[in-house]
Amino acid sequence: MAEREWFDKDYYKVLGLTPSATDKEITRAYRKLAKEHHPDTNKGSEDKFKEISVAYDVLGDAPKRKEYDSVRKMGPSAAGFGGQQRGGSQNFNFGQGDVGDLGDIFGGLFGNQGRRSRAQRGADIETALHISFRDAVFGVTTTVPLPSNDACHTCGGRGGAPGSGFVTCETCQGRGVLNNDQGGFGMSSVCPTCHGKGGRIVTPCAKCHGTGREPSSRRVNVRIPAGVIDGQRIRLKGKGNPGAGGGPAGDLFVDIHAGADEVFGRKNRHVTTTVKISPMQAMLGDTVEVATLDEPVTLKIAAGTQGGSTLRVRGRGVPAGGKHPVGDLLVTVDVVIPKKLNKEQRTLVEKLSKSFNEEVTNV
Repeated sequence: MAEREWFDKDYYKVLGLTPSATDKEITRAYRKLAKEHHPDTNKGSEDKFKEISVAYDVLGDAPKRKEYDSVRKMGPSAAGFGGQQRGGSQNFNFGQGDVGDLGDIFGGLFGNQGRRSRAQRGADIETALHISFRDAVFGVTTTVPLPSNDACHTCGGRGGAPGSGFVTCETCQGRGVLNNDQGGFGMSSVCPTCHGKGGRIVTPCAKCHGTGREPSSRRVNVRIPAGVIDGQRIRLKGKGNPGAGGGPAGDLFVDIHAGADEVFGRKNRHVTTTVKISPMQAMLGDTVEVATLDEPVTLKIAAGTQGGSTLRVRGRGVPAGGKHPVGDLLVTVDVVIPKKLNKEQRTLVEKLSKSFNEEVTNV
């Protein structure tokens, strides 16, 4: 079972945190690491990505985190997982202390498998969403189609036909587990008769054949914040697959793929573009019209502007949002040199060049 890994895995260390980390710090660390190790952008990182996701699944859920912290404090030796003595016997070494609380803790981890099977959290879902450059800059609310496994409409997810009863398992008396006392320390295992369910449904639902679920499709609304970047992952709590037996739904993870634009680019919260000017405009100065993501603006080119210079138009970048201020439009000046000159133009350029005391070589 997954909880057995809790004794060996330091999920805080996996996320680069300490046990005192806040919920926001855990979420922030997960998003950063998930982006760095996502298999779609980093080949060979699938195992690391799964490890990060498992860590966040535990630490990002308050009840799970509390249970995980309790187990970690007890240590692996408390459950007899700390190795074996000579001869192969397990080393429990509890002394004369009261093991009642330990039985409750580990009963909750391993013994309640049956009870948990009645109310299980739904699986998380991952999907990709392709949006335009402008939608990434300004934000957008859209929908994503998802295959679903909804609770059966006929039985309400219970698995039994309407009016059907539930028979308690005679082997475990409805507990879903069997106790196995070992030297004063009680270990529990899933009941082999009911497989942890505590009993069986008298008449299974004809629609879902007792599974409590039926395949379907659905569309989920997703609000994309302004300034989202390509490759960013957005988490929607409770929008994943529904839980079983009344358990909570899983989460939906949306991977954003932002398209490129022919005119504009991005630099953090700033939008970038290029304006082309002639050598005369660069030397004498001028005013030019520059496209923005909204209406065009007039930009002043100072005399003597050098090619490659960057001019800033305030407030024409990514809109402000949350703690982020509004971005700017960064305009790179491209001085375009004519490839060919007619005889008159060449004569004028040569005269201009001589006025700057430059030598002109006739070709």
